[in-house]
Amino acid sequence: MISSLVTYLVVGFLAIVVLGLTLSAVGIAIGLLFKLLPLVLVGYVAVRFFGPKRKQISEADRKWLDS
Repeated sequence: MISSLVTYLVVGFLAIVVLGLTLSAVGIAIGLLFKLLPLVLVGYVAVRFFGPKRKQISEADRKWLDS
């Protein structure tokens, strides 16, 4: 009887620890997402607007890429 209670206590404690670690990892990931996503978005927009425009590649480069 006492051994089954101790087993339930240990299993419950481990479940709470694992659940806490999992939720904290998810929270860290979501927090980083909301901190990094605006920076990535601003960088993407800056590269699209201020980056070099596409140029046609020369025929020699096209042949080299196809080979």
